Amino acid sequence: KGKCPEDGWDESTIELFLHELAIMDSNNFLDNCGVGEREGRVASGLVARRHYRLIHGIGRSGDIAAVQPKAAGSSILNKLTNSIVLDIIKMAGVRTVTNCFVVPMATGMSLTLCFLTLRHKRPKAKYIIWPRIDQKSCFKSMITAGFEPVVIENVLEGDELRTDIEAVEAKIKSLGAENILCVHSTTSCFAPRVPDRLEELAVICANYDIPHIVNNAYGVQSSKCMHLIQQGARVGRIDAFVQSLDKNFMVPVGGAIIAGFNESFIQEISKMYPGKASASPSLDVLITLLSLGTNGYKQLLKERKEMFSYLSSELKKLADNHNERLLDTPHNPISLAMSLKNLDENNDFAVTQLGSMLFTRQVSGARVVPCGSVQTVNNYTFKGFMSHSNNYPCAYLNAASAIGIKKQDVDVFLKRLDKCLKTSTKEVKEEKIVNEISNANTGTEQPED
Repeated sequence: KGKCPEDGWDESTIELFLHELAIMDSNNFLDNCGVGEREGRVASGLVARRHYRLIHGIGRSGDIAAVQPKAAGSSILNKLTNSIVLDIIKMAGVRTVTNCFVVPMATGMSLTLCFLTLRHKRPKAKYIIWPRIDQKSCFKSMITAGFEPVVIENVLEGDELRTDIEAVEAKIKSLGAENILCVHSTTSCFAPRVPDRLEELAVICANYDIPHIVNNAYGVQSSKCMHLIQQGARVGRIDAFVQSLDKNFMVPVGGAIIAGFNESFIQEISKMYPGKASASPSLDVLITLLSLGTNGYKQLLKERKEMFSYLSSELKKLADNHNERLLDTPHNPISLAMSLKNLDENNDFAVTQLGSMLFTRQVSGARVVPCGSVQTVNNYTFKGFMSHSNNYPCAYLNAASAIGIKKQDVDVFLKRLDKCLKTSTKEVKEEKIVNEISNANTGTEQPED
């Protein structure tokens, strides 16, 4: 039926299934006589076993989704993976999605592929409207495709950074709709930035007949992010949305899913991919989803939500204990931020040192964001880089509740963060006292003759 099984399969069943697919590929035929340049020959048995002898990859030179006659097993694997992934996307909340395919590139390059496909539809266009998010790969995806990003600064509403809808529409009017390739929006992001106002952006794109590409990097795991995409497609225009395999399905880095509501446009993107492609990302996600089943994946989504609530409540308690506060970002369903005003009031070094202390204590993924850092990316200068804003009011620390996180991860993180904050605060207080004494001595001393 091309759907993910409700209950996951055991490993021996999955391996048997993969071996059955592999013997349908010509490189595994006993009497095969290959005289071409691409015959699925592998020098190392270890490499062959690592790939279950599915060596031919996926697609043909003109279409990544096409069937390869001498690799029937790999072709079935490709078709089946795309079908099962489509089933999971629908289950996760985007019910009206019509087509998707797994591409062996991470999110940034997959976005680039979408932009390059749109180039043929809008040959005059050279701009991409991009509500600012301080993450390099999605910014570089536009540069690599040869377009000029038009950065729309976010607006501060309470603690949250939200899409400036009026600025987006004003920029479309000033540049001219025909000169704009697309609007490039974002769902999943680091707090205090929150998902873009997808419904409003989708309506604007429909009104001005401008394509809309959504960076949904780790949004499949969030019902809120998926609901935003579903609603955006219902009330306006969303041409494609791109999500990472590793962030949403806990597989190795190297693959993404390009999905959309217009089947022919998604097919155009798949045909834009030059050459054949690695089957590894498709194989990884197929094995994972067959082992989990829809029930297993739903359980992971449920646990992630529960851990988000737990992380939020416990991080708030810790913040209160240190005279800080958990920033109020109710529209961000995955990421949280805690202020670091007590460190920030003294110096940026104390803030960045906290990040180093956490990393050396084996806390990964927590981001410490100082005020006012400046960074240049592809000749574009961003003030307050990493904070998604030129002047965010305070320094802060990020933590996220992503799929697969366990209660133990949260508890250990909070324990180590508490110790690091106590150490940092003590050092800052001692430095402050030393400076006060030094200033007092300087003020009373008389200059020498």
